[in-house]
Amino acid sequence: METKLEYILTHSYKKDSISYIKENPREFEELIQLALSDKQPYSWRAAWLMENCIDVNDNRIQKYVDKIIEILPERQDGHSRGLMMILQKMEINEDFEGKLFDTCISIWEQIGKQPSIRISAFKLILKIMRKHPELSNEVDFLIQPHFMNTLSAGIKHSVKILIQDFKKELL
Repeated sequence: METKLEYILTHSYKKDSISYIKENPREFEELIQLALSDKQPYSWRAAWLMENCIDVNDNRIQKYVDKIIEILPERQDGHSRGLMMILQKMEINEDFEGKLFDTCISIWEQIGKQPSIRISAFKLILKIMRKHPELSNEVDFLIQPHFMNTLSAGIKHSVKILIQDFKKELL
């Protein structure tokens, strides 16, 4: 039987879904569990909603960061994108950065994946590189034409801006 939250996820607009979570904070734990599960179509929508309801370094999410990183490679594209958007808002513990970095590199290198998925992975790669500048030599490898050619014009432009900003920060 469908829970009230599952119903909201499949029948409500964004604004109404966000309001529901804010007005019913007890539902947040179910939202987290749905986002971590692979119960579609609810899970990807739960990740999407959670990303829109959390603060930067939200304490309610911090204890789940390692689990999110662990399941990331196993989830479908839309779901993994939502999970990556959550991770972009979170401080990643050094113990999990290596696994996240490797997972995001793997996603970025899969040129057949949707550009929106790949750029989400790329943003996390840059986030980790900012903390570990010794990894910055990887950037030129990641933006070779082979990896860029399958991106849409808008995503290519976004990647170029991200790279420019990243390189300025390194100076």
